[in-house]
This record gives sequence, C-alpha cells and structure tokens, in this order.
Amino acid sequence: MDIKRITSALLGLPLVVIILVFGNKYVVDIAFAIVAAMSLHEYFNAFKEKANPVIWIGYVASALIAFIHIIPLEHAITIVSVLIPLAIAVLFLQVILTNMKTNVRDIAITFFGICYISLFLMFVPLINGLENGKLLVWYIFTCAWGTDIFAYIFGKWIGKHKFSKISPNKSIEGCVSGIIGAILLSLLATYIFNSFFGMEFSYISTIIISIILSVVGQIGDFAASSIKRYVGIKDFSNLIPGHGGMLDRLDSVIFIAPFAYMLLRLL
Repeated sequence: MDIKRITSALLGLPLVVIILVFGNKYVVDIAFAIVAAMSLHEYFNAFKEKANPVIWIGYVASALIAFIHIIPLEHAITIVSVLIPLAIAVLFLQVILTNMKTNVRDIAITFFGICYISLFLMFVPLINGLENGKLLVWYIFTCAWGTDIFAYIFGKWIGKHKFSKISPNKSIEGCVSGIIGAILLSLLATYIFNSFFGMEFSYISTIIISIILSVVGQIGDFAASSIKRYVGIKDFSNLIPGHGGMLDRLDSVIFIAPFAYMLLRLL
C-alpha cells in the first residue's frame, strides 16, 4: 500500500468533514469556488504545451460558485442559461480582438474546462443547500470514495483483465469491485442517516443510485486519464502526495455531482 496516499487521505478527510458538516451554505460555496479555481488552474496548466486557454474567464466562472446561494434559486437557471452563451460570445470576442492569436482550439479547451470543472462542481454546494442537503451531499463522497478504495484494493488483488488503454492499471475486476464498494458505503450512510438522524431514505433507491453514480464516477476517472494521456502528463500536479493534484483527487466527484443532484431527490 502507498503510505503517502493513505497519509494524504487521512489528513484531507477531516478538512472535508469540517467544511461540509460545520460550514454553512455560504462557507461551502466559497470553499468549492476555491476548489474549482485550483482544479481549473491544473487543467489549464496541463494544456500549456498544446494550447493557450483564456485563463481569466475560467477563474471568473469558478468564482461565481461562491454566489449561488445569494442568487434566488428560481432565478439561477435563467442566469446560467444567459451566462453560457455570454461566455461563448466573450471567448470568440477574444479571438477577434487578438487577431486569432487566441484561436478556436484555445477557446474550445477553455469552454470545455469551464463546463467540465466549474459547472459540474457547482452541483456539490447546490446539493448541500437542499433540504437534508447536509446528509445527501455525503452520497457523492461515499460513491466516489467507495469506488476508488475498493477498485484500488481489489484491482491490485484480483485484477486480471485490463479495462482500457486509457488507464492500463485499471481492470474489469477493479471496476466491478468499485461499484460494490460504492453500494456498501452508501448503504452504511443510509443506515446511519435513518437510525440516528430520523431519515427514511430508501435502501433500494440507495443501491440503484449508488450503481449509477459509481459508473458515472468511473467514467469521470477515465475522462481525466484521457486528458492526461493526451497532454502527456502523469498527474495534474503534485499538490497532494500520493494522489497528484486537486483534479486528480476530484475527477470522479466532478462527474458524479450533477447526476447526484438529479438522482438524490429519489431518496
């Protein structure tokens, strides 16, 4: 087992717990705005040899996460639907004003990064702000962490059949074990919430949602790996010993968050 990986996880977990358990929705919003900006910085830096992303607009998009609970929820969808075409217009304006020193590839990579990181991560504080959101938000992490832990352990132990060239160390056995891990951790969370917090979350729904979120999280893991393989790097940064960068640690969480927002209402 990788000692650095385990140590980093044990040190990072209390910080996540403190923010999500004791922080109000505005603290959580600000925390994830910072996390999004850090992740986007790593993403942009990964493309430095292949493109020239419009960095400033990415940071603006990440900063907006800090304001999502200041804006009334009924206006949020309208505002987002305006901001997306506005961002595209601003990016093409950058192409025009720089006489194509900023090109279509640059703005495509920029816009993809904003959607992939800032927009997807926004759903974590959105879930946290829902009724019972302080509990529901943990399903994102039980599915992401359960998948990672079980896939890592059992993939090394019984993994025989490679899954994809994108991530050669991952096996079919590891991926299946990851789904089982997500189910088990989520069922444990449901038992705790129902027994000690007076909830009546459905165990059947928990299993179904966990399977979907685990699969989605693994797609997110492969998505991040495909980006790293394309740009020729092993990790997005060395911020977290044993884990790589912020984006390496959150690749599955990022993909899970918007799907979780839609599915957790079933509980």
